[in-house]
Amino acid sequence: MKTLLIPIALLTGICISAQTVKDTVPAKEQAIEAVKMTYKKATVESKADRTVFNVANSAIVAGNTTWDILRMTPLLSIDNNDAVRAEGESVTVYINDRKSVFTGKELKEYLKTIPADNLLKVEVITSPSARYEASGAVVNIVLKKREDEGMKGSLTLNNRQNTKNSQYSNINLNYHKKNFTQTFGASYGDNYSVNRNSNIYNFYEDQSVREINSRSTSRWRNPSVSSTSEYELNSKNTVGIVLEYFQSKSSTESEAVGSTTVNSVFDNAFTQDQNANGSSRNLGANVFYKYYDKEKNRILDVNIGSNYFGQKNDDLFIRQNVLKNGTTPLDQIGVANDGNNRNYFLKIDYTQPVGKAGDTFEAGGKIDINNNAVANQLYGNKLTGLSPYDVFHYEDQISALYANYSKKFLDKVDVRLGLRYEYIDFTVRQDISGRSRQDAYGTFLPNILVKYSISKNYDLTATYNKSLWRPYYAEFNPFMVPGSQGIYNRGNLLLEPNPTDRFSLKLGLYKKYFISARYFYSDQDYWTDYLPETITGSDGLPQKITVSQESNFRGKSHRYFVSANTNQTFLNNQFTVNLGMTYNYIDNSDFNQKNNLKANNYLNFLSVNANLSYTNLFEKNINLNAWVEVANQNNGNSTTNRPNVFHTISATKIFPKTQMEFSLQLSNIFQRPNYNATTYTQSGFVQSMSKWDWYGFSLSFVKRFGNQKVKENTKTDVEKSGGGEK
Repeated sequence: MKTLLIPIALLTGICISAQTVKDTVPAKEQAIEAVKMTYKKATVESKADRTVFNVANSAIVAGNTTWDILRMTPLLSIDNNDAVRAEGESVTVYINDRKSVFTGKELKEYLKTIPADNLLKVEVITSPSARYEASGAVVNIVLKKREDEGMKGSLTLNNRQNTKNSQYSNINLNYHKKNFTQTFGASYGDNYSVNRNSNIYNFYEDQSVREINSRSTSRWRNPSVSSTSEYELNSKNTVGIVLEYFQSKSSTESEAVGSTTVNSVFDNAFTQDQNANGSSRNLGANVFYKYYDKEKNRILDVNIGSNYFGQKNDDLFIRQNVLKNGTTPLDQIGVANDGNNRNYFLKIDYTQPVGKAGDTFEAGGKIDINNNAVANQLYGNKLTGLSPYDVFHYEDQISALYANYSKKFLDKVDVRLGLRYEYIDFTVRQDISGRSRQDAYGTFLPNILVKYSISKNYDLTATYNKSLWRPYYAEFNPFMVPGSQGIYNRGNLLLEPNPTDRFSLKLGLYKKYFISARYFYSDQDYWTDYLPETITGSDGLPQKITVSQESNFRGKSHRYFVSANTNQTFLNNQFTVNLGMTYNYIDNSDFNQKNNLKANNYLNFLSVNANLSYTNLFEKNINLNAWVEVANQNNGNSTTNRPNVFHTISATKIFPKTQMEFSLQLSNIFQRPNYNATTYTQSGFVQSMSKWDWYGFSLSFVKRFGNQKVKENTKTDVEKSGGGEK
């Protein structure tokens, strides 16, 4: 840690000293320097309802993918299961205001195919309006939009060395002629990941302890193609179509060794090898119509489309059990599944001003239809006690209506009132077991935003949001399958949604310093649970297993957050410093008591991050960037035992005449990230430790051609033009 902070501190000191030297030059020279100053949008903007990470043309994009940028985005964290979180909770990811169909590892692999050079900004919307679907925070990834005449584009080649070598390449083409714009992108990634994991399961009932150590090597090969066609019928009407195709082929080899003791006496042990192969493909189509009257500021957006996601996996587990009375024959259990998920949607949004005072009214609705089917099959010689085959179905229809009204009072107070109503009707069932569930419910989700501009340099914003996080369809699937670490996994048909009330206050000072206080309240959640169970083995004897599943947990949880952020520029906007800090205090006393969790009732966490960028070093077109974060990866009923230190350092050399760039990035070279957390359940607790493969170095080459002028995407809702201003 000290090794990392010393060069960063020296770099900061040198740049501040350079700033002091320039401030003491004669007045005549100061005037000349002033002419060279240009406005540059702050890297991090703190707005009333969101934090905006402006990465376009920033040194931070060098050698990175969009997935890497999410790791560095303020307020966001990514846990050891590749879940994106804001302030410790799961988020909904949008791309260009379009909800992504990917989650978890699929989202990771997809975002790895998008070079960070294509990004305009990342918006972390902590207080989303009624326009957004029922969940917590929203992350909106905004890509660049180019509108200059002719053909332009870029080619990106990247080679990354972690434990193993990975590569990805990407080409982007954009053609604009009068009223027609065509964008095309294609990419290919060949990525490896090597991880080590260790888990210790402690169960209260029989005083047993189970320790499992594993090592896995995974490879993903991901081609993708995307196309956007847009035609302006006239100055007010535009139509277009977005087509996307993403494919993934994966393979994993894993080795696990485990042992179980009861009252400190040996009970059994095992060794397990896993060979897994999988493939998936996603095809999305979105036809849109947009009416935009710039004079009257009226906007109508209509989107209709569908998404198809198909996935096939085949995992073979070869297991050797060692019992008190000797070694059993080899167990071979294979898991094959074939999933097909179909989504159809219609979305309409309309915005218009009201009166002459600048008030705004926004309304819209969406219909989402999902039809998912997953066929699961077990094969091999040790299937006694397990269900060998079943087909899981999940079908739902979600209908939503919303309205937002924004009004300004006395040029000092901005108010946004919103209400969203969602109704879901869903059916979950298995063909062979006959297990099923059918349910329907409606939910009102109000939100309020009030911003008071105390003076030119001070403003205060208060927000309230009611949110609802629904279980993911796969979390319902009750079909039990073996896992890579020797435990079994299954879903839970009885999962219920998690409602949350959220309050926040944000104080802005001089448009550079921002302090936020947030309070979350919930009286129910669903978390990962570990259950000891017994099944009958092929030899007729009972066999103890550990089952992982999502379970409902009831009880009051109070969460308090205080965060501070500042963005500073020096040296004629060449040197940018962004500093952030978040302190979390969680009161789980009632929650732990009602669920019999022997965990700490009161939790305290602190995370600190810094991002330093220097543009055009020595006037030689060299850009430098350094990022460091000390953070806890907290997740529901899991508490981190020690903080992690993440850091990257990158340098980019730009050749303006040839429009080429070369970049070198170093990731976590001083300390490899380690995850160490304890998860508490009703039946016991689990300590999990892992070493991530996010370390090493990468080399990147970018070749551009054509005019690279970038246009800010059109503002389509009141959050971006009204209540969301600084």
